[in-house]
Amino acid sequence: MNTKATFLAGVLALGAISASVCVAAQSVIVVVGAPGVPEYLEQFATWTSLWEQACTRAGASLRTVGLNDGWQPQAQRSPESTEWVGDGQPRETIPKSFGLEAATRSDRQRLKELLAVEPHATDAPLWLVLIGHGTFDGRTARFNLRGPDLTTDDLVEWLQPMQRTVALIDTSSSSAPFLQALSAPGRVIITATKSGFEQNYTRFGRYLAEAIAEPRADLDKDGQTSLLEAFLTASYHTQAFYQAEGRLATEHALLDDNGDGLGTPADWFRGIRPVQKAADNASLDGYRAHQLHLLYSDTEAGMPPVLRAERDRLELEVMKLRDAKAELPESQYFTQLEALLREIAQIYEQIDPN
Repeated sequence: MNTKATFLAGVLALGAISASVCVAAQSVIVVVGAPGVPEYLEQFATWTSLWEQACTRAGASLRTVGLNDGWQPQAQRSPESTEWVGDGQPRETIPKSFGLEAATRSDRQRLKELLAVEPHATDAPLWLVLIGHGTFDGRTARFNLRGPDLTTDDLVEWLQPMQRTVALIDTSSSSAPFLQALSAPGRVIITATKSGFEQNYTRFGRYLAEAIAEPRADLDKDGQTSLLEAFLTASYHTQAFYQAEGRLATEHALLDDNGDGLGTPADWFRGIRPVQKAADNASLDGYRAHQLHLLYSDTEAGMPPVLRAERDRLELEVMKLRDAKAELPESQYFTQLEALLREIAQIYEQIDPN
């Protein structure tokens, strides 16, 4: 029996596991920065509420930083925990330092501690969402917090141990340097700006929060909205806002999921497929982001994480093969494509033998 057959045979035992057990809970940390004025606090709170609602529907673990003064999300909050889950109740009591004592800690320190207790290696992605204002002085990019700000160097250090998939979404102004500093294999990075010098207030975060679990953002109609689809939808609505206002757009979001630190704008896509080529023929962004979903479809929710990971790997191989089609003999291309598609089909047979 070959290696692939051995893998698939080993997964047969998972078939009896229910969907509720198969899906590892995704972790979401939403960090709300210093608002500056009450108007921004209200907007940031509203966007955070949209993430909270999406996490509730998805059964994802949600922890927030930066909103314990003057506003709380709609989910029930335990005085001993900063974690919310799909049923609105705390899943576990986390270290006491994250509870009432956290009020004496800076938001930067609280985020550091939350990341420190996150599992480093798991099949479930970690989503880190930054909502607020950012600055860039030409050398250092900062996400503005109450107290000490968050820098790119901070996240480089704190995320370094993570061997799991990380989706970092920085919706602040001057956020592009976070993409350049944190891009790496296994990470999906989204920023609201294409440069650290796009320093005006950004609206991208609103539209992304609205799209992340919105069925109308499901561009390929597979019953779930991917992070790529949410990015494309939010980018479209952001640019539509400036056009409707007759204003020059001061923000241009980027997505990076191939680890090259360059990022790709939404206008490089037609539907969900990238249609432009980088000048140096670099690999394209978007494929991995399209595999991340905060709210799964019923089919996806019933897939054991080990199978999903293998399916995702094979799908990425298909995308890379399609990108290289022009460079391969036709017979070789179709032979390789057929082999990959057969392996993917075998995986789906493990989920639904009928």
